[in-house]
Amino acid sequence: MLMKLIDLSHEIEDNMPVYPGDTKTNLVQVKYLSADQYNNHRLDINMHSGTHIDSPMHLTDCKQYISELPLESFIADGCVLDVRNQAIIKLKAEYDALIRENSIVLLYTGYDMYYGTKEYYENHPCVDIELCKLLVEKNIKMLGMDIPSPDRYPFEIHKLLFKNKIYVMENLTNLEQLLNVDRFEVIAFPLKIRADSSITRVVARIMQG
Repeated sequence: MLMKLIDLSHEIEDNMPVYPGDTKTNLVQVKYLSADQYNNHRLDINMHSGTHIDSPMHLTDCKQYISELPLESFIADGCVLDVRNQAIIKLKAEYDALIRENSIVLLYTGYDMYYGTKEYYENHPCVDIELCKLLVEKNIKMLGMDIPSPDRYPFEIHKLLFKNKIYVMENLTNLEQLLNVDRFEVIAFPLKIRADSSITRVVARIMQG
């Protein structure tokens, strides 16, 4: 049995793209081997920069930090839905069979090609409420997507998911590599951080052979 790992995360770098209105990322080298006998870097980053997980504290009165959520929430069998060319990502009949309970569902919009541009933040697709209700019925663990948000103000999709303890992964990439994969696992552990959300390294693990 062979294992293949696909990185679904954007790289963290200095002055990387951020959601409009958020503070910019500052990543600098503060020590140099030639002068200080070691290298070191300092990172100042908003938890919603790049690839990250939103937890209920982000938009509800939940008092639980993301570091306090069960680890089991962040690893599960994955399912990718090809939802390209849809301004509103609507429920389809076939999704009932495709989406398994307690899984992590990924939405492939193809919008990661616009990552960091005005188009990416202002014109990204949004999830329809009926699809969201199916995800709740299936008791999935997380909803991930290659866009900056599943909705816009007043963030009803976020809130419905959070109410049902479903977490949201935003700004994924490379989802096209999963389109023809029969079965894979998503591994997406947040930092152990006392915050509402966390930057995250998201990986899909495919077993082959």
